Amino acid sequence: METRALSVNLREVKKNEAAKLRRQGRVPAVVYHKGEATVAISVDEISLGKLVHSSESHLIDLQYQDGKSVLSFIKDVQFDPVSDRVIHADFQRFSADEVVEMEVPIHLEGECPGVKIGGGKIQINVHTLPLKGKPEAMPEHFTIDVSILELGQTLHIRDLQTIAPEGIQILGDADASVISVLAPRKESEAAAEGAAGA
Repeated sequence: METRALSVNLREVKKNEAAKLRRQGRVPAVVYHKGEATVAISVDEISLGKLVHSSESHLIDLQYQDGKSVLSFIKDVQFDPVSDRVIHADFQRFSADEVVEMEVPIHLEGECPGVKIGGGKIQINVHTLPLKGKPEAMPEHFTIDVSILELGQTLHIRDLQTIAPEGIQILGDADASVISVLAPRKESEAAAEGAAGA
């Protein structure tokens, strides 16, 4: 997984401080690590936005003004419900030998016969997968080959564990649906009408 550098400033936690930072184009954030005190920081809104809206996951090298740097990843982001701007972020520190849990985006590849031949539509039920493993083993994204999917088929988390990178475990409900190939609307409507008539 690629590591991206992000410059950070320490900040004081006080009344109206967060709003003032946002007016200056900065996002209040925190850095935490199990067993250590949480550190309050601020980051440039545009730089953070590029990481948050990327189609890949990244490890982030937080670079402080005093020359210190720590490896982390984005654990949580809060958005403004009206403007959709990032208004707060949580970074989780880690050490190289530590097992971490992080969300990784899903990428699809291949041509789906259920779509090409059957006229169906791919429905992506989740856009990220929660993975557990060592940072160096974490993929930037989780690739799923849809060329095996026929009309009406669904891939669940349990089906994806066999294609996970070595040393990586997919978390969550094993029966959770990840991708489905839906029948064409006319067919599904006809099936529903037939069921209702029966």
